[in-house]
Amino acid sequence: MSVAEPRRIVLFRHAKADWPPVSDHERPLAERGRMDAAVAGRKLADTGVAFDLALCSTAVRTRETWKLAVQEFPQRPKTVYEERIYDASPGELIALLNETPDDVQNVLLVGHNPGVQGLADILAGEAEGDARERMNRRGYPAAAFAVLSFTGSWKSLEPGVGTLVDYWAPSE
Repeated sequence: MSVAEPRRIVLFRHAKADWPPVSDHERPLAERGRMDAAVAGRKLADTGVAFDLALCSTAVRTRETWKLAVQEFPQRPKTVYEERIYDASPGELIALLNETPDDVQNVLLVGHNPGVQGLADILAGEAEGDARERMNRRGYPAAAFAVLSFTGSWKSLEPGVGTLVDYWAPSE
């Protein structure tokens, strides 16, 4: 693939988690989270983006979110469970995405706030339609996702190079 072709990054926050007496990393999804993860999966499939790679945090709630969401996809992308996503800052997430091979066109990252929301804000130098307004108004609740587009190599991904193409969040 040419680096001149637009790439897509989807930043997907895990669905609503439960609060049992376990470590934060081991928190599972709540019942509502399981429902929202499946709905988000259908909405992600509806974007028409064919994902080459999914990067998913190793936390239980992100793995469960991904397992439920990907069932709605027409084709399952290669999935890498990456512990560096857990508790990562936007800068750390950019550094991780910079490692993506250039033959990968579209990446879905399943992670956590505040890193995922911060990364969406930082990457989006521009926005289409009312996507930024919707994201700013809704915040980045559990199971929300932003679709960003940029042109160039993954190594060139940096603040402001992306366009916020779409944003979706479950109804409250």
